[in-house]
Amino acid sequence: MTTTTFELVRNSYGRLVLTTAEGEVYENVAPARAFPVQAPLEGIAMVSTDGKEVAWIDRLEHLPPAIAALVREELAGREFMPEISRIINVTSFATPCTWTVATDRGDTEFVLRGEEDIRRIGPETLLVSDIHGIHYLIRGQYDLDKHSKKILDRFL
Repeated sequence: MTTTTFELVRNSYGRLVLTTAEGEVYENVAPARAFPVQAPLEGIAMVSTDGKEVAWIDRLEHLPPAIAALVREELAGREFMPEISRIINVTSFATPCTWTVATDRGDTEFVLRGEEDIRRIGPETLLVSDIHGIHYLIRGQYDLDKHSKKILDRFL
């Protein structure tokens, strides 16, 4: 178990303040994941407003619960990557086309510009980018229902 070499609190404005073991104080720090999809709980940098890394977190679960909760809360507020659980419909198998999907954040529609906007980032993981640059994650492509897999196969 790693010991924490910094303290982290929220100030009265709701911003994170990091104090190092040496007593240096950094206002308005933000967590940044090194590997947001493949290892989201490992390798998190705490970054100052000028982009400088001021602390490193090897594994989120090694932090004291109060600090881990602050980091998780901040990451949740900064990141937006819905996970697709089902592909409900597509308007066409030619691109661009509109996809209707069920995600962990509710049902939505987006426009897929081209097949190249579906990227494989692991053996079962896909990253789908819409026309506005929003990324959707398909964590287990082989775990999707039969209808979703059939639609996805037409684009891969």
